[in-house]
Amino acid sequence: MNGTSLTTSIGLFAAAFVASAFGVALFTRWSQNRGLFDVPNERSSHSAPTPRGGGLIVVLVALSGYLMIGLALGLPVSWGYLAGAALVAAVSWLDDLYSLPFWSRLIFHVVAAGILMWDVGFWTDLSIPLVAGNVSLGDIAGVLLTSIWVVWLLNAYNFMDGIDGIAGAQALLAGFGWFIVGLLSEAPFVAGLGLLLAAASAGFLLHNWHPARVFMGDAGSGFFGFLFAALPLVSATRNDTLWLCAGLLMWPFLADTAVTLLRRASRGENVLSAHRSHFYQRLVLTGRSHRYVALLYAGLAALGGLAAVSLIYGSTAALVGSITAIAAAALAVWWNVRSREASPGGLDHARV
Repeated sequence: MNGTSLTTSIGLFAAAFVASAFGVALFTRWSQNRGLFDVPNERSSHSAPTPRGGGLIVVLVALSGYLMIGLALGLPVSWGYLAGAALVAAVSWLDDLYSLPFWSRLIFHVVAAGILMWDVGFWTDLSIPLVAGNVSLGDIAGVLLTSIWVVWLLNAYNFMDGIDGIAGAQALLAGFGWFIVGLLSEAPFVAGLGLLLAAASAGFLLHNWHPARVFMGDAGSGFFGFLFAALPLVSATRNDTLWLCAGLLMWPFLADTAVTLLRRASRGENVLSAHRSHFYQRLVLTGRSHRYVALLYAGLAALGGLAAVSLIYGSTAALVGSITAIAAAALAVWWNVRSREASPGGLDHARV
């Protein structure tokens, strides 16, 4: 990175951070004046009514910043990316206000994925290092896999936004990860978007760190999920390993959601009903603070970032080492949750 690029990057981060920080502060005051609160219930992880929907400010900062980055770099802007993200944010905001049925939201999520693919295409070839090399999918499998990926990450991010700071911290780490990945893969649009999302998340975290003064809401979490899922597809420099970088950068949320849903399904529970069965929620229920759990998941995300950077950099030893660390960390979290629940005074989670 030369001096000009460094100055531009610092300016981009500062502008997005300030816009997000001040915008969320104004939104919080606006919500309080209008009584738009998230009122706690038996499934909540907070105890006092708190404004929610602050993620709308991140939406505005991220989408306007995306347009400015495209214009500044002279690269084509994906209107499918913009339209899909705006649709997800709008439907999610309505859900924040009126609690829409899951299936109605899911339909719009699929439509948003379709709009994105109509504009930027879908994965037809994937590279799976250390395992299978290059894999050709074909059109039908490519459309299905890309659609599932976008909808899955969108909803996984939504499910994981349940305690103070966890979703914002994940976005901050993933954004910085994409910034480095974009630089190493010579994809300036990816680098710029990653830095933009990191800055907007940092500004939001000033208000969302425990004890949170405002919540992200579905408008923010669904939007982040869509953007991080779509980001490797909108790169002007197509790289068949970027999809794997996306998975590595999001692995804590993806793994927690997948294991939790499989666990609930195996017990015959309704996987679409509200619950507090995610690993991060179970840690809080056994006495861990919001700060502790949010920082723990940020650390897990950092391991994913190390693996993604190792992949792009081409260091097989570093990639194997970081993936081994991820596996060990996942087992450690599982063991810690189980041992805390089984300890005297711990939670008999089967009753939750």
